[in-house]
Amino acid sequence: MAAIEEKFVPSGELQLWTERFGDPADPVVLLVMGTSTAGIGWPDELVDRLVAGGRQVIRYDHRDTGRSTCVDFAKHPYTLADLAADAIAVLDGHGVAAAHVAGASLGGAIGQWLAAHRPERVTALTAIMTSPMGAAAGPVWARALAGQAPDPGDLPPPAPRFLEHLARSAAGPRTTREEHIAANLETWRVLNGDVLPFDEDAAQRFVEASYDRSGDPAAALNHDAAGRLMTEDRRVPLSSIKAPTLVVHGTEDPLLPLPHGEALAAEIPHARLRTIPGMGHTFLSPGLPRRVADLILTQPA
Repeated sequence: MAAIEEKFVPSGELQLWTERFGDPADPVVLLVMGTSTAGIGWPDELVDRLVAGGRQVIRYDHRDTGRSTCVDFAKHPYTLADLAADAIAVLDGHGVAAAHVAGASLGGAIGQWLAAHRPERVTALTAIMTSPMGAAAGPVWARALAGQAPDPGDLPPPAPRFLEHLARSAAGPRTTREEHIAANLETWRVLNGDVLPFDEDAAQRFVEASYDRSGDPAAALNHDAAGRLMTEDRRVPLSSIKAPTLVVHGTEDPLLPLPHGEALAAEIPHARLRTIPGMGHTFLSPGLPRRVADLILTQPA
């Protein structure tokens, strides 16, 4: 399905690329992608299914991804709150007062921030493959990378296979387009996990398009730094969230294992937890985008 509108919207001094699908009279679902991933990380199949289900859909490129503005993070560091402000700017740019916010991974944390701090903009929240926004991942990762056991109160670290992949990837060359694409394809393969089949062709198209549409592929790494900045606004009790909340998590997520989703659902009053057997930390398995879309459609319009 072709977008009915594609445009840039301002967020302060930045320009964010956006596209909108569906009937402008239908309720809006704002799709918020994860770390270092442009809006096309939401598969067309998922978008089409939402539109067929009577939803208007908006997806966009975060700052430092895709066609949106890249930032000098060393001079102008930003936080989760700034990324949430970008999401609000997208809604404002399309004249949307409030929307169902569906976020994946870091996008799920952005959705939590919006539901907690700007509840008037969030009609419903769907948090997919994510973790409580107040959970500090940095120390957990540091202990895991050092081979130390997690602290008793920690949520589990990434799977050993994923950490081993990061070490190999960091040592490999990324100077040409082909090297970037090969490395990114392998990352998505590992994130998919070993249970559900990996859609190699879809993943290849996705990583190629992501690289080719980016003005500075290295800028997307800023998201990791931003996501790890644990500011006080992230520590607000998630029990304050009033929006109807759905937490969707895979049983085989190698980056944020299932207890992350379980912890998030436990912190938000009346949240529903739906697990997808075999799902890892991607949408890159045949039939999975439609399955996730069907879960999003169970939320109030």
